[in-house]
Amino acid sequence: MLLVAATSSRWARSGSRAVRRCHGKTDVALPFFGKKPASPAPAAERRATVAPEAHDADPPTELSGLDFTGTDHGRALAHAAGLVEVRECGSGIGAAFEEAAVLYANGSDAEALALLEAAVGDATGGCGEGAWLMLLDLYRLGGLRQRFESRVLDYATRFERSPPPWEDLSAGAGKSASGRTPLVNLSGQLSAAAERQFAQVAAIARRSGGVRIDVGKVRGVDDGGCGVWRRLLAELGAERVGVELVNVHALAEVLAQRLQAGRADARDSWLMLLELLQYGGDQGRFEDVAVDYAVTFEESPPSWERRGRLDAAPVVPARVAPPADPEGFEFDGELSGGGNETLKRFAAFAAERRSTRVECARLRRIDFVCAGTLFNMLATLQAQGKLVSLANVNAMVAGLLRVMSVDNVAHVTLRH
Repeated sequence: MLLVAATSSRWARSGSRAVRRCHGKTDVALPFFGKKPASPAPAAERRATVAPEAHDADPPTELSGLDFTGTDHGRALAHAAGLVEVRECGSGIGAAFEEAAVLYANGSDAEALALLEAAVGDATGGCGEGAWLMLLDLYRLGGLRQRFESRVLDYATRFERSPPPWEDLSAGAGKSASGRTPLVNLSGQLSAAAERQFAQVAAIARRSGGVRIDVGKVRGVDDGGCGVWRRLLAELGAERVGVELVNVHALAEVLAQRLQAGRADARDSWLMLLELLQYGGDQGRFEDVAVDYAVTFEESPPSWERRGRLDAAPVVPARVAPPADPEGFEFDGELSGGGNETLKRFAAFAAERRSTRVECARLRRIDFVCAGTLFNMLATLQAQGKLVSLANVNAMVAGLLRVMSVDNVAHVTLRH
């Protein structure tokens, strides 16, 4: 079980952990966040300050980012990611670079980029090769080729080795060819308290130009949650970001059972039901509910409009087809939320094998909560004597995995 305080304490820990990276046929150990000091700093100097509410909460039984269970545990952990104060003490390992990894995980790409550029540009900073690899990977993840090329010569001169080659790893790269749209699964209870998680969904949609949201496992909803959700859909619609809701019929039934014609309350729930029927293509039922809405609120209902057809893009969750290696698994795209379906499949897959290789070449990002869930899974597998390796991880994700201690329970290797 992951404790926020224990995880956060690694952010200012002195020392260095080697992350292995292949160069041609040679496997070279690289210090990921600079040089290792001669001796560890005293424990009193290694600390990270977390908001009091993160310490006061009981350890969660399941971390959750998109699993609306009605409890505060997953939400508190996600909130804690933005409240951790990183302090670099003594010679340290480069707390600024670990902070950049967390900023990127939370979707704050611009802030992470500014932090890394300032750090590597500081002539007195003494930052290690790991920080440079993070910056170069962030350029590739953002599709910033000119800025990448302006830095590679400095990298090669400083470290006397060939820099990584340019490759566009941005969300839009090759989008027209692959036609993939990310799929986000929602489950549990839907309430106004889930606003932060809806923001994560919006960030995924904006980065990818569209998103599919599966609501088939949402079992409860209130009017406040419907209001938050409707505002999200309205904002994405105004920005011309494609959204499709799938498996809407079960949720429509849940909403319909709460509403009563002639009782003028829960207006957002009425409007959300009408939207679900539009996404589900159920025009006949939409017209019936629209009449009840007009009678109840004495105002015109929304007009019928078929919503959410993303015809050019098939449903692809954050995982591609299984790799040829029967003992392997693949992470792809963006992983978010403690209830992530890809991680659940991974846990079941790894539980049946003594060793598992997870291919991460196409994994662009993993958020703070999802990384916590991954740590829990890997720690359990390690305790059972099972070995897991995460291969070809980009440097930004690797930085977060180090912050979350994932490198203590799995073998992590960097992408070329």
